[in-house]
Amino acid sequence: MIVEQRTYKIRNGKMGQYLSMVRDEGIAIQQPILGNLIGYFQTEIGPLSHIVHLWGYKDLNDRAERRAKLAADPRWKVFIPKLAELIESAESRILIPTDFSPLR
Repeated sequence: MIVEQRTYKIRNGKMGQYLSMVRDEGIAIQQPILGNLIGYFQTEIGPLSHIVHLWGYKDLNDRAERRAKLAADPRWKVFIPKLAELIESAESRILIPTDFSPLR
């Protein structure tokens, strides 16, 4: 298993709108395609206005296939430009569990 950590810096004053859009529309598109949502978080201490979400995949090929399917989804193509207006910057990391990690 690998975990993708996606971190978004949300534009000042837009966190509520971002969370509403994801809650009310985005997750319903993403989760059936991407599968294993491990968690969706917002920062409270440290750099503020950040969203971190973690998605689990079997391997990099599984991730690539699922991300391509999401990118091709007509609902996502309509949704993502609206969401992107609220995001100042984005970062993606691939996390590989250690041999003693509970998530392997």
